[in-house]
Amino acid sequence: MASGGGTVASLWTEVNRCGQNGDFTRAIKAVNKILHEVKEDVTALHCKIVCLLQNGSFKEALNVMNTYSKILGSELIVFEKAYCEYRLNRVESALKTIEGVSEQTDKLKELYGQVLYRMERYDECKAVYTDLIRNSQDEYEEERKTNLSAVVAAMSTWEKASPDDLGLSETTYELSYNAACTLIGQGQLTEAMNKLQEAEELCRVSLSEDLDITEEDIESELAVIHSQMAYVMQLQGRTEVALQLYNQVIKLKPSDVGLLAVTANNIITINKDQNVFDSKKKVKLTNGDGVEYKLAKKQLQAIEFNKALLAMYTNQADQCRKLSSGLQSQNPGHPRPVLIQVAQLCREKQHSKAMELLQCFADQHPESASGIKLTMAQLYLTQGHVTKACDILRSIEDFKHKQGMISALVTMYNHEEDIDSAIDVFSQAIQHYQSEQPGSSIHLALIREAADFKLKYGRKKEAISDLEQLWKQNTNDIHTLAQLISAYSLVDQDKAKSLSKHLPSLESMSFNVDVDELENSHGDLMLLIKGKLPKNYDQTANPDQERWLPMRERTYYRGRKKGKKKEQVGKGTQGATSGAASDLDASKTANSPPTSPRPGSAQASASTSVPAASNVVPPRQQKPATAGPGARKKAPQKKKKGGKGGW
Repeated sequence: MASGGGTVASLWTEVNRCGQNGDFTRAIKAVNKILHEVKEDVTALHCKIVCLLQNGSFKEALNVMNTYSKILGSELIVFEKAYCEYRLNRVESALKTIEGVSEQTDKLKELYGQVLYRMERYDECKAVYTDLIRNSQDEYEEERKTNLSAVVAAMSTWEKASPDDLGLSETTYELSYNAACTLIGQGQLTEAMNKLQEAEELCRVSLSEDLDITEEDIESELAVIHSQMAYVMQLQGRTEVALQLYNQVIKLKPSDVGLLAVTANNIITINKDQNVFDSKKKVKLTNGDGVEYKLAKKQLQAIEFNKALLAMYTNQADQCRKLSSGLQSQNPGHPRPVLIQVAQLCREKQHSKAMELLQCFADQHPESASGIKLTMAQLYLTQGHVTKACDILRSIEDFKHKQGMISALVTMYNHEEDIDSAIDVFSQAIQHYQSEQPGSSIHLALIREAADFKLKYGRKKEAISDLEQLWKQNTNDIHTLAQLISAYSLVDQDKAKSLSKHLPSLESMSFNVDVDELENSHGDLMLLIKGKLPKNYDQTANPDQERWLPMRERTYYRGRKKGKKKEQVGKGTQGATSGAASDLDASKTANSPPTSPRPGSAQASASTSVPAASNVVPPRQQKPATAGPGARKKAPQKKKKGGKGGW
C-alpha cells in the first residue's frame, strides 16, 4: 500500500511537471495511471478534463464529464462543460449550462459574454462586459475592453444602434479597429477610414517590436484591416481601388475562413454580372469549413443571396431556383429570395408567372408589400402596361403622397393622355398635405404644379381654386394674379374685372420707353438680334412688314415648286445617293430609341428588377479563433486548476 502511495505521489509530480511545460499529452498518460491506481479520484478526473481541453479534445473531455457527472458534480466542472459546448459550437447548450448555475464566477462570466455574442444577443453581452470591467481588477482588463468595443461595433453595424460613449481609450490596434467598425455602422466613412489607418499604424508598431515576427506575419495580421479599408472604399464608390485591395488580401491566403469568405463575397458584388469566371472562382472561397460559426447571420445571409444571383448571371437557372427557394424557406418574410426568383422568371420571359409570385408574396407579407409593388410596377412598364403600373403605384400607401411618386404618376398618366387621372393624383396629394402639413413648402409647391398643369391643358376653370389659394398666400405675386384673371375671364368676366383692379397701374409699370423711337430704330435692333448682317443688306430700305410671320402665312407666298429633286450621286459613300444615306441615318428614323426610355417602353432588361448584390462587412479580428464573429474579441482564459501536485 505504501508502495502504491509512493507511485501515485510520483505520478502527481509528473503531472505537475508536464503541466508547467505545456506537455498535456504526457500529463494525460500520468493522470490515467493515477486513475488506474485510485479509481474515481475527483481531482484526477478534473485534471484529465483540463488536459483534454488544453489539447483541444473537447468531445473527449465532454464524454469524461458526462460519464462521471455524479462523482464530479455540476458545480465543480460547470466552466469546463460550458467551454467544451461553446468550442463544439453548441452555444444553446453552453448557455443553458451557464444559466443553470446559482452564482457565476468571473471566468464563467467571461465565457457567458462570448456565448451571448455568438448568439447575437448584444444588449445582454454588453451588460456582462460592462459589469466585468467595473468589478474586476486583473491583467485581463484590456481584453475585456476589446470585447466590449466589439459588442458596440456589432450593435452599430447589425442593429444600427447609436453607441454610447463608454470612454474606451484606443491604445491598441484592436480597439482602434473596432472604433472604425462602429463609425462604418453609423455611415461616417471618412472618419472610419482615418481610424483604420490609425489601427494599421498601431499594428505595425506593435508587431515590429517582436523580433520573431516577420513582415509576412505583419501583413497577415493587417489583412482584416485592409479588407475593411477596401469595404469603406467600395461604399464610397472607389470600386477599382477597393478591388485591388481585396485581391491583395486574397493572395495572402488568410487562415481566417470568415475573412476569406467576406473578402471573396465583396469581390463578387463588384463584379456583378461581369467577369463571372472570376466570380465563380471566388464563390468557392465562401464555403470554408466552419465559416458559419465565424460570421454574423446577416453576413451569411448576404453571401447566400449573392450565390443565387451569380447562378442567375451564369445562366444556371435550376441552381438559381434551388438556392432562392432554399433562402425563401429559411427567411420566409424576406423579399430578396422572391425578387431573385422573379428576375430569373423574367429572363425566361415568364412575366405572368413572375407577377403572380410577386402578388402572392405581397398578400402574405404586407410589411414588405411596398417594395414588392414597386417591382410589379416596373414589370408592367417593361411590358408597356402603363395604366396597370399606375394602379399598382397608387395602391402603395407608404409612397403615394411622396413628391417623387406624384411626379412619376403624373408623367405616366400624361404619357397615356389621361389628363383626368393626372389631375386626380394632384388633388389627392393636395388634400393629404392640406390635412397633414397645411401651408408647408411641399403643400404650396404641389398647388403650383397642379395649377400650371391644368392651365397647360386648357383646364382653366379647374385651375381657379388652386390659383386663388396661391394668391391668398402671397397677394404680391403678380404672375399668379395674372393667371387667375385669365382663368376667370372664361367663366366669370365680372370676377376677372374685379381682380384686375389688384394689378399694378400702367404708370407704375412704365419704363419711359418712346414707342415711336423704338419702332424706327430697326437698324440697330436688327444688328443686336442678328449680329452679322447679310452681304446684300440695305439699311436705307424699308424692312419687310411681314418678316415676323411664318413664310406660309405671308401674303406673297406662292408655295413651293412641284417636282422631285434629283438624286445627287457622288456625295458620301461611293455610289450612294443622298436619299439612301438619309435612310441609313439611325438618328432620323422614327424607331430610334429616345435617350431615356419613356413609360411603356420595353427597353429595360429583366435583370433591372434584380436587387443589388449586398455587401458584407468584414469580420472584426478575434483572438483566438474561439471568439465570435464581428469585431475583434478575445476569448476567456483557461486557468489552471489547483489540486495535488500544484495542478
